[in-house]
Amino acid sequence: VVNLADDLALAMRARKVRIVAPVPGKAAIGVEIPNKNPQMVYLKEILSSAAFQDAETKLAIAIGKTISGEPFVTDLGKMPHLLIAGATGSGKSVCINAITTSLLYRLPPEEIRFIMIDPKMLELSVYDGIPHLERSVITNSKNAEHVLSEIVIEMEERYRKLAKAGVRNIEDYNAKQKRDKILPYLVIIVDELADLMMSSSSNRTEALVTRLAQMARAVGIHLILATQRPSVDVITGLIKANFSARIAFQVASKIDSRTILDVNGAEKLLGAGDMLFIRPGHPEPTRIHGAYVSSQETQRIVYFTKAQRYEVEPIRILSDESIEQMPEEEKEKDEDLFRQAVELVIRHKQGSVSLLQRRLAVGYQRAARLIDQLEEEGIVGPYDGSKAREVLVDETYLEREEWTKRKTHNKTKR
Repeated sequence: VVNLADDLALAMRARKVRIVAPVPGKAAIGVEIPNKNPQMVYLKEILSSAAFQDAETKLAIAIGKTISGEPFVTDLGKMPHLLIAGATGSGKSVCINAITTSLLYRLPPEEIRFIMIDPKMLELSVYDGIPHLERSVITNSKNAEHVLSEIVIEMEERYRKLAKAGVRNIEDYNAKQKRDKILPYLVIIVDELADLMMSSSSNRTEALVTRLAQMARAVGIHLILATQRPSVDVITGLIKANFSARIAFQVASKIDSRTILDVNGAEKLLGAGDMLFIRPGHPEPTRIHGAYVSSQETQRIVYFTKAQRYEVEPIRILSDESIEQMPEEEKEKDEDLFRQAVELVIRHKQGSVSLLQRRLAVGYQRAARLIDQLEEEGIVGPYDGSKAREVLVDETYLEREEWTKRKTHNKTKR
């Protein structure tokens, strides 16, 4: 029967026909014929549905609608990691935006943070500056590898905290802590896995991703990887074995479909958000029409989130050892930013994260770290609620001998 799909498509004058034989749990064969005038599934509709609003999990994400028209909402915590693959223009980036928006609607920055890696420099840059972002969107593949190794260190540190508290997962740990001591969930989003895999001189990137995928669930760290190259050198057997939740959008061939899902079917999809989704406990693919969120809506959500002016501590300040491992040009850039931040707050006679974000064009977390450095140096006062920090020095500070030497040293290095 499955081999008659093309004949049925011809007889029905349909673009593509997908046959499910048998339908799981039923003595029946399913024939999926696409609607000639498909409706758009908007993310707003899924977010306002009872399935999303009444979900008991904190990490509920809106995916779209099933072929029967029911909202499809799932739990990122149970996946616990997600692999997304499909051809260019099939809907991967919109799916990532829908997932990110779902989590932004669900949790404040105190409870969830993102690290975004976008070698293409186009898809995720819109989120730069939101308080949920642990650091600016990473666009350099070499820096991305360094950040992944940092996340492994953070994972190990979280395991030590859980062991000390005598608990087995992040939910039990947070239930014992005060509000300001909880561990936030950490979601790492990689928009093009192929670029990271190809730029790695060894198998280091694959090893780091695999280590996180194997161990990070219990401590609240989740990976979402996307690629437009569903080949075995990108989606390796090791990565696939640790990502039991996978989404396949339209692909060119059965081979690509099997690379992602281990079954045929993705080559019969229609594009524009049409997907097959497999997840733990449901090995048979579920066909879903992905929720659509426009770039204008995403920008409005980002603008609203930035306007909330959250003040949150970064998850982990870089240790001295970690800073020593940073590329030399990145350390110089940080020193140069600090110098600019000092001059900026002294001349404006106030210090705030939003001022540094706006004038230095940096992300929220980097601006927050700069403010912490300024406080350590005695340039600004301590945190005082929503007020800007008091500047404790005047312009004569810039004329001091040690500051002039520091400034000259930086220029000489460059």
